[in-house]
Amino acid sequence: MNHQEKPPEENVTELMAFVLLGFADTPHLQWFLFRLFLTIYIIILMSNGTIFLITKMDPALQSPMYFFLANFSFLEICYVSATLPRMLMNLGTQRRIISLVACATQMCFVLMFGGTECLLLAVMAYDHYVAICNPLNYPLVMNHRVCIQLVTGSWTIGIPVMIGQTYQIFSLPFCRSNQINHFFCDIPPILKLACRDTFVNEMLVYIVSVLFVMVPFLLILGSYSKVISIILKLPSATGQAKAFSTCSSHLMVVVLFFGSAIITYLRPNTRDSEGTDKVLSLFYTILTPMFNPLIYSLRNKDVIIALRKLLCK
Repeated sequence: MNHQEKPPEENVTELMAFVLLGFADTPHLQWFLFRLFLTIYIIILMSNGTIFLITKMDPALQSPMYFFLANFSFLEICYVSATLPRMLMNLGTQRRIISLVACATQMCFVLMFGGTECLLLAVMAYDHYVAICNPLNYPLVMNHRVCIQLVTGSWTIGIPVMIGQTYQIFSLPFCRSNQINHFFCDIPPILKLACRDTFVNEMLVYIVSVLFVMVPFLLILGSYSKVISIILKLPSATGQAKAFSTCSSHLMVVVLFFGSAIITYLRPNTRDSEGTDKVLSLFYTILTPMFNPLIYSLRNKDVIIALRKLLCK
């Protein structure tokens, strides 16, 4: 990220609102983008909502894995709802102004839901690890009380951290251009508008990113390296195929989400990176929530059977 020098005091004018440029550089595609993202939003709501319902209603889907999947699907609905409705409103009305308070609120929710997703994906990896590496003790280790505690921790641990992160960023004076070259209020483009040196803020962003992105990602990689070594030792090809099918779907989600998030928040930021940031943000805020139900349902026979039961009623 770039360090910015403070401008002369006489040039400082506090900003009370921002302009989310979004995809303003493609005016001829505005209605096409509106229809595209509206369709994506409906798909995300319906697909994740369906998975949430069948994991709650079907008696065959009451194991810890599906309890976590239900929470994950609900989280995806919350996560995408923090960005897409505002983007759709901007595309539909061409009124791109967002107040400072609304911008801070959006950033806070995006960070909270994003942090929760990182932790919940790590919890799901731990569940797979225990199921494959310690199957005899799995019911004891992953009992209902432990599952509730893990999910509650995933949802709540990041709340004070992300509120503090948002407060710290929006305590900066903003006196440069009020145009945010993004489709939602994200940290990198907001910091570029500050008229004070942002080195301390950037270091705090890196620290939080390491704690909530890199640490869960490394734990997931560690657990799956152990899981894969166990799978390869299974005597039957059928057992290997079933275990790989269960884990590979989760790994696909992890690569999509963490890959784009790590590049966005942990790489050096430059002026030329704004377009790249928007594309990467589409992956972890919109495309991943859309692909997750497809990845989990199409590769999971139990979910497909439960879905057929629901459709046949």
